[in-house]
Amino acid sequence: MPITVTSRDSALTIALSGEIDHHGAREMMAQLDDAIATRLPARLVLDLSGVTFMDSSGIAVLLRALRQEQHIGGSLRVTNIPAQARRVLDAAGVGRLITLD
Repeated sequence: MPITVTSRDSALTIALSGEIDHHGAREMMAQLDDAIATRLPARLVLDLSGVTFMDSSGIAVLLRALRQEQHIGGSLRVTNIPAQARRVLDAAGVGRLITLD
């Protein structure tokens, strides 16, 4: 599960791609943990435009990133959400916890 990290000012954007399912979620979480711990962003943006599939494991990935950001006093926003992933996130009510654009 490749991620692409770009940084500007105090914001960090991480583009996720591929399938976010139980096979790749653990690796993706480790990559996100490393990027957040290394850069300590005040604002984290997760760009899901490259995500081709997401199941409940994707929710776990996003909630872990939220927890990491809250721990350092930062914020999380998720952008460019494909329709299939949006249905998963909406069904779980994730928008009550995370800003979904």
